[in-house]
Amino acid sequence: MTVAWGRRIAASILTAFLVALLVHIGTVVLTNEAYLAAQSASWAAIVSISGYFVLASIFTFVLLAVAAIFDIFATWWGALIAGVVIGVISTALDTMIYYAVNGQKPTIEVLWGFTGERNLLFIALVAALTPTFGRWLYRVIAQYDTATVRGRRVALVRIPATNLAEGIVTNIDRVEVDSPKADEQWDAYVAALADNGWETVEVASAEVLPDSVFVEDTAVVLGDRAVIARSGAEQRRGETPGTEAVLTDLGLRIDRIQEPGTLDGGDVLRVGTTLYVGRSERTNGEGIRQLRGIAAEEGYNVVAVPVKGALHLKSAVTALPDGTVIGSAAHVDPAVFDRFLPVPEASGAAVLVLAPDAVLLAASAPKTAELLTDLGYRVVTVDISEFEKLEGCVTCLSILIG
Repeated sequence: MTVAWGRRIAASILTAFLVALLVHIGTVVLTNEAYLAAQSASWAAIVSISGYFVLASIFTFVLLAVAAIFDIFATWWGALIAGVVIGVISTALDTMIYYAVNGQKPTIEVLWGFTGERNLLFIALVAALTPTFGRWLYRVIAQYDTATVRGRRVALVRIPATNLAEGIVTNIDRVEVDSPKADEQWDAYVAALADNGWETVEVASAEVLPDSVFVEDTAVVLGDRAVIARSGAEQRRGETPGTEAVLTDLGLRIDRIQEPGTLDGGDVLRVGTTLYVGRSERTNGEGIRQLRGIAAEEGYNVVAVPVKGALHLKSAVTALPDGTVIGSAAHVDPAVFDRFLPVPEASGAAVLVLAPDAVLLAASAPKTAELLTDLGYRVVTVDISEFEKLEGCVTCLSILIG
């Protein structure tokens, strides 16, 4: 897991300070029990010993803060090694300065003897506290909820690339795309989101990536945590950095699907605390396994769904606000879902939930619109015909957060 740089720096500095402070106090208390036991000399002894270890503690703070920024707390053994190295370097520098100030030339033998005699406890405390207390504290601070998106309803969108017409077509015949018309439809789509209470945030355009307008595929958002996808279509993998940058700016914690796993966001359907994940041409078993591990930490259960003849799971099915899954039984097994409602048109399988009582639907599915209206939903329709020529749907064009 990675976190935004600002939060990482803050976590690194605070963790390094508290670890160095605890090491300093522990060393002072334990260095000379005889001094501390003598009531008449205890405070003088404490001041003297504390003064001796001040520089070593400062060096520990600085070195540990720098090392933490570069993610030494990712593993306990990495933190252990860093703790040992930092403890040795800090005490060695302290000792060298001590000798220099007193006009003496420090040798390796002298430094080792002095370290072994007076600094070994300090080194041991740094080595012990860094992978235990330090790693725990860093992770607590780094994961503390500072998401600027909390309490807002944000829709990430991405303007169509100038080469949109070159987008990938897999399960349908290629039809010429009218790019100027697609631009107009995209503007209307974004306006529909804004009109229904969503704050639209644009991901930086990607002019050389024709499928980049289908921003949903680049990430899966779970609360204040975002999983950056790794598409099964290699030519689409360059789309993710732009989305990650925006999600990081919004304060979300970032995870990534790692090789050899592949996952497209369009294969992930959330219904309550269940994530239905399509095993499709774009998402493989390893990608599902990795998402399952991340999702479990956030309280989600992952259910894998075989997909046939459709680009993504959400090309075949989506869910209404009440959790009813709607779509076509031609591409998935309806028995997977608790409640399933077939719809009369293929393009009606995809709805975007705008509110508890409202959904967004493609204008190409009027019969489905009538069905959903009859079920008590407010149906907002948008014309996305040019995107449908590239196997796109209303969910593909945005990532909703909130």
